[in-house]
Amino acid sequence: MDDSNFTDALQWTTEAKAKLKNIPFFVRAQAKARIEQLARQAEQDVVTADLVEQARLEFGQ
Repeated sequence: MDDSNFTDALQWTTEAKAKLKNIPFFVRAQAKARIEQLARQAEQDVVTADLVEQARLEFGQ
């Protein structure tokens, strides 16, 4: 996955991008959308590895 997939208003840390790459490709877009939704709900401008891990725990992965 290249950086062109991260062009919306939220910024992603390098670590968060790496964790997203570990998600199977066929659900990655949905997972990214849900992670970004969590970030927006928490009023965060940056998606961090901790947020990706929190999403993984909340979504039962």
